[in-house]
Amino acid sequence: MRERIPKLCLIVPCYNEEQILPVTSQLFLKKINQLENEKKIDENSRILFVNDASTDNTWDIIKNLSEKNSKFYGISQSRNRGHQKALIAGYDEVKNDYDIAVSIDCDGQDDINAIELMIDCYKNGCEIVYGVRKDRSTDTFLKKAAAEMFYKILKFLGAEIISNHADYRLVSCKVLKELEKYGEVN
Repeated sequence: MRERIPKLCLIVPCYNEEQILPVTSQLFLKKINQLENEKKIDENSRILFVNDASTDNTWDIIKNLSEKNSKFYGISQSRNRGHQKALIAGYDEVKNDYDIAVSIDCDGQDDINAIELMIDCYKNGCEIVYGVRKDRSTDTFLKKAAAEMFYKILKFLGAEIISNHADYRLVSCKVLKELEKYGEVN
């Protein structure tokens, strides 16, 4: 059981999010402030937006948010590298300055209240906590079928994988530092 209050960075990969970012950024901020007020996370916790070379005004919105509130900050990739590379850039950015990182998509589809449960799991000794979708009813038929096939193929190939897990997860920065030693970039 960990006693120390962890310093959290919420990592939000962004690509062409100008429509939703002004809305979800405030939801993220409200959640961070709530968790700080409840002494679940350190008061120096922050929200990192990783711009994946958006072609709309996403980066301008991120810069504006960070100018108005020090809880927000951002990094911008020089070219579009894809969601996973944006996530890795965020992890690389935070691994030395925080205790834990929670990655969440910008679109607001993930249950933001699960962050509190993830932090509780971390405090009880977990280094990685996955968000797992209970329901895929909002996905299109093609997306559901592709996801199901993806998980079946990986399991057939021998991968130990959690079906329907999302990029919504908590990872301790201890784990991020160990991953860095791996060296593989693909």
